[in-house]
Amino acid sequence: MIKVSEVSQQVQPSLTRKLFNLAKQYDNVIDFTLGDPDVQPHQDIKDAGCRAIQQGKTRYSQNAGLLELRQVITQYYKRKEGFEFDPLKEIIVTVGAMEGLYLALLSLLDPEDEVIIPAPYYVNYVQMVKMCHAVPVVVDNPNADALSFNVEDVEKSITPKTRAIIINTPSNPSGKIIPWEKIEQLAQIAKEHDLVVIADEVYKCLIYDQTLFKSIVSIEGMRERTILINSLSKEFCMTGWRIGYVIAPEEVVATMTKLQENVVACAPLPSQYAAIQALSGEENYSRNMVDIFTKRRNVLVEGIQTIPLLKCTPPDATFYLMVDISATGMKSEEFAIELLKSVQVALVPGITYGVSCDNYVRIAFTLDEEKIREGIKRIASFVNQLKK
Repeated sequence: MIKVSEVSQQVQPSLTRKLFNLAKQYDNVIDFTLGDPDVQPHQDIKDAGCRAIQQGKTRYSQNAGLLELRQVITQYYKRKEGFEFDPLKEIIVTVGAMEGLYLALLSLLDPEDEVIIPAPYYVNYVQMVKMCHAVPVVVDNPNADALSFNVEDVEKSITPKTRAIIINTPSNPSGKIIPWEKIEQLAQIAKEHDLVVIADEVYKCLIYDQTLFKSIVSIEGMRERTILINSLSKEFCMTGWRIGYVIAPEEVVATMTKLQENVVACAPLPSQYAAIQALSGEENYSRNMVDIFTKRRNVLVEGIQTIPLLKCTPPDATFYLMVDISATGMKSEEFAIELLKSVQVALVPGITYGVSCDNYVRIAFTLDEEKIREGIKRIASFVNQLKK
């Protein structure tokens, strides 16, 4: 028997994947588990990827990604948010945002360093910090605002070993945008304690009702200590293309590039050419996304609000809805598993995202409206049986 590493033993499959895998045991399942939208990328994007393959553009690129793509990313940010970045020194193209996040952490952390992760949090943050032989410090206060955190709790968690804070806004799972006053407070804390902020902003492409979003990097003094994580997965429905990017200070990008050479060499080349097409600005390829998911959000929220014992508030962004199940008397994992067994609807237990979320379940409305309506009917049937 081969002995595997201790750090690998600390990493456990998430409840998200547990429910996704359990759902495969049933026929005719309505699967609300993964944030994997069913909308197809625009045909021009698919054509660009196929064209790259047909033209033999299937070899390696520079470790940091095609310079042309990094230039397009620069132009994209200038056009969308008014930021200017150096494509040679401040941008790296990665195999999805997840690899970008992992390489960023690996660039920063020494063994036993600490990373503060406010709850609710994306489950892989904790696992990735552990994979870097560092310590995730989850700030998870059940007495904080619903599906949010207290900045005071973040500051109390800082020790001499703290290196970074991870923020996810708009948030997976809550669908909330962190209020600007909290962002300003976190920026002040980062500057006072010489911390890095890793800002996961992959969902800022899916904001509803003209809600405002501003990046922490826009605050004076934060550009030099912020690492921006982004992806094409959500904005252009390119989850399986595995293409993301990181914008960070020169020394971080240089380190990440060195690490990338030794992990994956580079992101897939056809995906990089598809990304150039998606981000080029010649067409607004994601312009229908917000409309599509606004309609789905409204159908889901209205449906859930008609079900006794369940409560929800429309999310500001993302394609996730957190549903309060506390009135059922069940905790989140029990509710999710019994729901799947009884009516074949799969969703994610809130405990996945922190102890303070154990009275919630997360629904990813990444299915068409017909399936969402069917899912609502089944959930209502299950809850009505609980009432009896």
